[in-house]
Amino acid sequence: MIIRLAECPPQPWKNGLGRTREIAVHPSTAGNEDFIWRVSIAEIDSAAPFSSFNGIDRQIVLLEGAGFTMHLDDGREHALTTPLVPFGFAGELGVTVTLANGATRDFNLMLRRDRVRGDVLSWLRPGAYVPDPTTVLICCARGTIGTPDGTLRVGDAWQPEPGHAAAITLKDGAAALAVRIQPRRR
Repeated sequence: MIIRLAECPPQPWKNGLGRTREIAVHPSTAGNEDFIWRVSIAEIDSAAPFSSFNGIDRQIVLLEGAGFTMHLDDGREHALTTPLVPFGFAGELGVTVTLANGATRDFNLMLRRDRVRGDVLSWLRPGAYVPDPTTVLICCARGTIGTPDGTLRVGDAWQPEPGHAAAITLKDGAAALAVRIQPRRR
């Protein structure tokens, strides 16, 4: 199934201080307090603090712009200035940002820590890729990507049919972000 970014309306962050476009959420009817996993693309154009998500592991990936430095309340700082390099942090940490040079767009994966674990892989070379069985979503970060269901352009995503290993093709200059999620053993 293809998800077109243009069909994902902007919505306010949980704290109301920014905007995001929810690409996919599981279960599909979940809100901010009861999702198991969520993928979104956020627009950051000010130094607003990130929303707090208790019990959530987050991964963030710079898509466009010069990026920003994240100031985490555990004392760490992280410069999110290299596109397509994931950075993980706990959602309950307080995070403020200092923009490097203007607005940015970033890709976000949120995982309910007690239910699932996962990661974001960056695919940067042209060619065919076969997602492994844990892949729940592939997002086009640059260029165009061919899928069994049609072509992805920047910001569009594709959800593979569970249990079917279908190849996608990254065209020259394309980049993809592959989201893998597995249930945690209890």
